[in-house]
Amino acid sequence: MNKKVIGYIIAALLIGSMVVIMISTNLKKVDPIATAGVLVESGVGSEVAMEDVGLRQGDLPPDFELTTVTGDMVKLSDLKGKKVILNFWATWCPPCKAEMPHMQNYYKNSAEKDNVEILAVNLTTDEHRGVKAVQEFVDSYGLTFPIPLDELGVVGESYQAFRIPTTYILNTDGTIAHVLVGPMDESMMERLVQDLD
Repeated sequence: MNKKVIGYIIAALLIGSMVVIMISTNLKKVDPIATAGVLVESGVGSEVAMEDVGLRQGDLPPDFELTTVTGDMVKLSDLKGKKVILNFWATWCPPCKAEMPHMQNYYKNSAEKDNVEILAVNLTTDEHRGVKAVQEFVDSYGLTFPIPLDELGVVGESYQAFRIPTTYILNTDGTIAHVLVGPMDESMMERLVQDLD
């Protein structure tokens, strides 16, 4: 009987040790975004260190052509000459929901005078109810800027939008000026586009 109890205790200790090792190993795994200098301060996204992401400052990002939620075609390269806020998001993402009113306010109040276009690319492959969910979201938030639909997931993957929202701020020549992970507010958008070429 004592040998059985001792056996159970040893087995429990071994299992407990394995669980502790697995948890500590998972906590020590390197998160590429975390090591890229992403910070979230007061719920607002921060800039990513360019040397730690695939698309770098000064790079010309991949061109794409997508259909918007309103049925229009939008091609990124057609926007050269404008500053572009290229945002990747989904309807179920709480930080995305938080930044959308800020994006709409900026678009309505400042985008035209600042020579800025906002493209909020919906990662439609991640939407449980597809385009219908996106349209309901756009209607409920009163969004008027273009919402291209990434229905195949190719564009989000090519831009490495693995955490959302992810935003690329593009110069007028189409090159990348800034990359942000996390929600933006209106003042952040104004600051980021202010000094762009």
